[in-house]
Amino acid sequence: MDELLANYILSHTDPEPELLKILDRDSHVRLLNGRMVSGHYQGRLIVMLCHMIRPKRVLELGTFTGYSALCFAEGTDDDAEVHTIEHNDELEDVAKSWFSRSESRHKIKLYIGDALDIIPQMEGLFDLVFIDADKRQYLEYYEAVFPKVKSGGFIFADNTLWGGKVLGEIAKNDAQSIAVSKFNDYLAKDSRVEKIILPVRDGFTIIYKK
Repeated sequence: MDELLANYILSHTDPEPELLKILDRDSHVRLLNGRMVSGHYQGRLIVMLCHMIRPKRVLELGTFTGYSALCFAEGTDDDAEVHTIEHNDELEDVAKSWFSRSESRHKIKLYIGDALDIIPQMEGLFDLVFIDADKRQYLEYYEAVFPKVKSGGFIFADNTLWGGKVLGEIAKNDAQSIAVSKFNDYLAKDSRVEKIILPVRDGFTIIYKK
């Protein structure tokens, strides 16, 4: 039933652009962690949310092969900026190659390095931040970007259900599950924001800064 429902939803959702379809397939074929690509459904959600929010400056933590960055670029106005940070320097050429094929490439600026080192050096405020990097540092990322988000801005956090591992007891050596659970608990009590977790793929949290 779940598979039938998923197929029904996708068949009644806008198709992904051909470039993203090829990127998705290539990432799954060439990389061990190809499933980290946002993919068709979440990608269309990102584009739709961008149409609604109309952000001028977007910051993404965790570029991977560039799928979600291209979705942010697609969903924003022509004069928008999409700043995306990737820690793994082996993915730099991969992401750049996909960006170069997009009509929205002029919006995207790629940074290679540790997001916690790069964020403090970035000037100006962002309308929207997407956290999708090392799960063990989600809370640190959140606190680092929070001052960089304008009042009335948004933060999206991916993988916040973490395969259901946030439910029940977590093994003491499972650092990623512990960190995601800690982030969720912290966020639930944070009165500076409004928040909601959507059961999209592996959990997609939308955070509104008051």
